[in-house]
Amino acid sequence: MNDREDRVVYESSARFDANRIRAAAVYCSDGRFGETFDEFLHNALKLPRYDRLAVPGGAACLAGHFLAFREEEGLVEQLRFLVKVHGLERVVLVAHQDCAFYTERLHVSPLQMETQQREDMQTAAGRVRSFAPGLLVEAFFARKRLDGTIHFESMEQHSITPRTLRCGSSTCHTEKRK
Repeated sequence: MNDREDRVVYESSARFDANRIRAAAVYCSDGRFGETFDEFLHNALKLPRYDRLAVPGGAACLAGHFLAFREEEGLVEQLRFLVKVHGLERVVLVAHQDCAFYTERLHVSPLQMETQQREDMQTAAGRVRSFAPGLLVEAFFARKRLDGTIHFESMEQHSITPRTLRCGSSTCHTEKRK
């Protein structure tokens, strides 16, 4: 055995795939949502191996908040890099219910949070389109349910039929919202 093999602590069963899918997701780094975000992006949106930009507040950092100025500049630079080098064609923005970035960093009242998040997602989508006009930009909201499942709702401004994507136990289902 050589010295390098002696230092191996884990070998992944997943094999490296060099093919890019030309998509990225911007979402909050709250680890409690990580697996559900992956499940949604993999199963409902069919985006395996998407580029990940996980930061506190997610797309809130792209909404022009003075208190998130540094985060915005960093996130914009990262997205520009991925557009150029990875050839992005699609960006998915995901916000989630009860995001601490809004209450703790932006000082938004919990009563106003979801309204602010919806406004921020529209602003963030516009910000992304401003430096990459050809990108498909989609926005979703992750809502916690009492049974522990997470429902993903489209936040598209021009949706004709609002839809909810319910994810749990490795499957996602599309439902019309009532």
